[in-house]
Amino acid sequence: MLQGAALAVLPYSLLPGPRAGEPPRAPDHPPGVWEPADPSNYTAAEGPAPRSVDLVVIHVTQTTYRNTLSVFRDPGKKVSAHYVVRSADGLVAQCVRERDIAWHAGDWDHNTRSIGIEHEGWVDDPDWFTDALYEQSARLTAAVCARHGLPKDRAHIIAHHEIPGTDHTDPGPHWDWARYLALVNSA
Repeated sequence: MLQGAALAVLPYSLLPGPRAGEPPRAPDHPPGVWEPADPSNYTAAEGPAPRSVDLVVIHVTQTTYRNTLSVFRDPGKKVSAHYVVRSADGLVAQCVRERDIAWHAGDWDHNTRSIGIEHEGWVDDPDWFTDALYEQSARLTAAVCARHGLPKDRAHIIAHHEIPGTDHTDPGPHWDWARYLALVNSA
């Protein structure tokens, strides 16, 4: 024991978070797994304060889960999302911390105030939108809404194609919004 040493007790919230690029101890959504994007594909948060989030943006990858993670790890791609949901079993991978700004929406304003969730599959093939994908994504979206104080409605949970100026069409015509919002609200 150190003699004459004072012991300081700090609230957990005042302890520093992980440094930019450092893997977190656990994902923001605990059922998920940490699959970090390359730090050059998102903007690390400045300071300890959480950022203001008012939207969840729903995407479809137009490729496989594995390829999506590879794209997010490639420093030359300049794209990322906070989460990716796998079609077969609904596994959720977190690629960017919620406090950081993922580059997913297509414009800086929407990137800074949203959480992006990619879903494995193609917009023109509804077979990728499995029960497991819908159910796990809905649980994730409900948890994101709860963490950020967002209503669980279509004004706050939007499609990528609804962002002004985008040329994207995801999640596409086969995404079942009524089913998805019912799942989000029952999660």
